[in-house]
Amino acid sequence: MEKGKRNYGLFTTITMIIGICIGSGIFFKSDNILSATGGNVLLGVIVFVLGATSIIFGGLCISELAARTDCPGGIITYMEEFVNEKFACGMGWFQIFVYYPTVIAVVSWVVGIYICILFGLEGKFEIQMLIGFIYFTFIFVLNSLSAKLGGGFQNFSTVSKMIPLILIAVLGLLFGNPVEGLKNTSASTLGGATWLAAIGPVAFSFDGWTISTSIAAEIRDSKKNLPRALIIAPIFVLLTYVAYFIGVSSLLEPQKIIELQDAHVYVVAERLFGSIGAQIILIFVIIAVMGTVNGIILGYIRLPYSMAIRGNKMFPLSEKLSQHNDKRGVPVNSAIFCYIVTIIWYAIHYVTVKFNILPNSDISEISIVMSCIFYLILYYKVFTLYRKGEIHSIYKGVIVPILATIGSMFILSGGLQNKLFFIYAAICIMVVLISFLYYNSHSKSSKIQ
Repeated sequence: MEKGKRNYGLFTTITMIIGICIGSGIFFKSDNILSATGGNVLLGVIVFVLGATSIIFGGLCISELAARTDCPGGIITYMEEFVNEKFACGMGWFQIFVYYPTVIAVVSWVVGIYICILFGLEGKFEIQMLIGFIYFTFIFVLNSLSAKLGGGFQNFSTVSKMIPLILIAVLGLLFGNPVEGLKNTSASTLGGATWLAAIGPVAFSFDGWTISTSIAAEIRDSKKNLPRALIIAPIFVLLTYVAYFIGVSSLLEPQKIIELQDAHVYVVAERLFGSIGAQIILIFVIIAVMGTVNGIILGYIRLPYSMAIRGNKMFPLSEKLSQHNDKRGVPVNSAIFCYIVTIIWYAIHYVTVKFNILPNSDISEISIVMSCIFYLILYYKVFTLYRKGEIHSIYKGVIVPILATIGSMFILSGGLQNKLFFIYAAICIMVVLISFLYYNSHSKSSKIQ
């Protein structure tokens, strides 16, 4: 199987995971989490910690598989090598046609939201969508021109986004009243099930950790660096999230955060630094969210290429999509294909938001939940490697897969709170089933030839 140049080191891999997670969810999902928990800060922190088990132990599981292969494709490769080719085809189709484009659509829109807040254009939904469209178009072009340009921007945006997070977290803990928010826990809220709706936004906030595996073949010494990144980055993200969440809730009343929704970051910054300081902080937030889109696209544009180099039985247009521009270090045709799919989902996202079809949610959350369910197959395979004697540690081969599975089931329980979960889950499953039909028909024809 063809391999690309080693463009990325450990730092870029870690910043990719951190860059995708931090900035995509924490800035615009904190209000959703508080809304679901009835303004309960402590319960929000508990959900963050429980949600983190999915990626921390999921990352440990995937790192065991990553250490045993060096081929391009990430999750798709692991499905192919440790499960079978048909399931790899299904996972690839799900990621290409549902998972990646829905996340890009939502986060690109958030870029538009914060730019509108910066220039006083709040509430102009069509303008937000237009800005988001222009931005993700630019990022697709940027990553199609050069692998190094996309990787360089990822490093810059990740470092930039830590500035508002650290400032708000530290100042909130120092000058706010975190103890009051944490002790204000209602027994009725804990006893009910409404707080489970917070799991969806938390899953979105943590999502992105597996995207780095799509560039495994382009990471220097990936058998060592990718597992390290899959462990270091999620733990760092959890600590950052909890500190920020408590900090921002200490500086602004939880009910106020719920009322202000995505604009709460600007209001908090204005209280701390004045109007000019708030605008500067908001610029850093915008760079943070921009970095999220860049990181997702950086991984996404390589997926159709990864499927195509496996042959026409895995993906249509394989002759075109398997072409790789060695000078730019990017599969350009694959990038164009992804751009078209993203535009389609962006239009769907417009309809769902315009007509409030998914209140307190969006098109990406259910696909994120479904991806966690699909990962269960890989977690089980880690356990089978232990039974075969390829993994010697009972902790890595038994305990970690069990905890990763519990984390995924926890996220599923949150996804079930969405009233349209089964409809969107059916769409995800339908895509996988279509891929199975495609694979069966084309694998038979290839055998005949």
